[in-house]
Amino acid sequence: MKKILPGGVEKASLNNQNKIKNILLGFALFFGVIQIQAQESNLQLQGTVADTVAQYVYLQKFHNKMFTTIDSVKVKDGNFSFKTKVKIPELYGLSVNTESSPLYIFLEKGPITVKLNPKKYYSSSIVEGSASQNLFDTYRKTKDLEISKFITENPKSIVSAYVLYRNWSYRLSPEQITQNIALLDKSLQNTTYVKELKELVTVLNGLAVGKKAPDFTSTDPEGKPVRFYENLKGYTLVDFWASWCGPCRKENPNIVAAYKEFHDKGFNIIGISLDKKKENWIKGIQNDNLTWLHVSDLLFWNSAIAKLYGVRAIPGNYLVDSKGIIVAKNLHGEELQTTLKSLLGQAN
Repeated sequence: MKKILPGGVEKASLNNQNKIKNILLGFALFFGVIQIQAQESNLQLQGTVADTVAQYVYLQKFHNKMFTTIDSVKVKDGNFSFKTKVKIPELYGLSVNTESSPLYIFLEKGPITVKLNPKKYYSSSIVEGSASQNLFDTYRKTKDLEISKFITENPKSIVSAYVLYRNWSYRLSPEQITQNIALLDKSLQNTTYVKELKELVTVLNGLAVGKKAPDFTSTDPEGKPVRFYENLKGYTLVDFWASWCGPCRKENPNIVAAYKEFHDKGFNIIGISLDKKKENWIKGIQNDNLTWLHVSDLLFWNSAIAKLYGVRAIPGNYLVDSKGIIVAKNLHGEELQTTLKSLLGQAN
């Protein structure tokens, strides 16, 4: 006698259904693995190095405005070759010195040849065999480019996703970023660049004027922990900068002048550095006479606070009131002085 389960489903029939589901699940997992593995391929990358002094060429992976070395090969008679298994198409770096900026190169399937010339930041290097690289080079040479138009003309190219992420995310509002993401082909929606852009949109939407700035704790130059909310009084500028950042150093005299004029009336600053080396950070503070509170985790673009505040370019800042409410963003030059005068009045 067959046993009938609640709902009128026979047990034998249910067992058969479960077997079918397991088989289908097995196929799904199998083909899922194949699909994931298909995203990785062995490079067919070879080239020559103009600088014969270099003994190695380094292959570097790009992430969050930084390059991390993933492989290296010895230069033999001025030649090099990589067969590394990597995810492509995607942006990588080629370098003969890991301490300096590499050649930005979009790698993809098929043979790619590079004439690597380290002089003048690899500007004379030649890449052949990468359609993505050709498009990237065209993008960099184009003036007055409209990002929406570029994406519309190249919706399936990884270059479109990259430049939106790398070169435009800090120029656009959350709404504009979302609109441009929608212009990208479906095949790019699961790329690292687009995923991080979507995360950025969520962060920035929570950091609009009128919203409360997120609290954080970091370390000052003496190694002591500093909590942001414990130092809120008057109006506080949360200033993102770094000693290696030329535009930041150029802007610092303006911030120093504003601090001198308005500090006694309730203007304060907490500097968030994206430095990598403590000595450079401290030297920058001293040389630019930045006499306010400073913190840093010395993690460069991996700064936890920079991510918390959606900072994709520096100098960048948020002006908050004594309750931590954001009243303005990215005030530079005369705009900072004008805003402080309207909030605090003319200093005595």
